[in-house]
Amino acid sequence: QVQLVDSGGGLVQAGGSLRLSCVASGTIFSINVMAWYRQAPGEQRELVARTSSVGSTNYADSVKGRFTISRDNAKNTVYLQMNSLKPEDTAVYYCNLGQGRREYWGQGTQVTVSS
Repeated sequence: QVQLVDSGGGLVQAGGSLRLSCVASGTIFSINVMAWYRQAPGEQRELVARTSSVGSTNYADSVKGRFTISRDNAKNTVYLQMNSLKPEDTAVYYCNLGQGRREYWGQGTQVTVSS
């Protein structure tokens, strides 16, 4: 069984920074994709950033140049460094792990950016 625990959310003023973390435990394949999604109230869940175990990354256009995804494979941990935060970044952020034919989700962490 795979479990994801994400953390690091909080309340921050516009222009500020936060760093999210997600630790995966259980049976983790060497080949996988870890990602961050977010969901604002009344909106669909959307991909924020994604990184594969071989090092490729991609970002939503709305966060390019402001957010950085990174991972520590030895610790089965993925991070999301969020800089220059905007009120429109306010959402619940979810960690996601895809491996084999399955995907797993963290419980979500709230990020609130005040103007």
